Amino acid sequence: MKSKTKVRLAATDELEHGRGQIKDNALKAVVTSQLFRTRIVKAKKGKGSYSRKGRGGKEPYSKAA
Repeated sequence: MKSKTKVRLAATDELEHGRGQIKDNALKAVVTSQLFRTRIVKAKKGKGSYSRKGRGGKEPYSKAA
């Protein structure tokens, strides 16, 4: 009969949450990491997309001529 060997996987946790090695509270470390940070996304179309500042374009052709 073959003996079963346990295979240990390399700890890739530090890549996923950017905390390095977690010693005490793993759940708190993951929740407070950059992964769970709230992000504000500016709408490009629809409600909330109006921008008072004009885009950084050039002046119109009629003014330049």
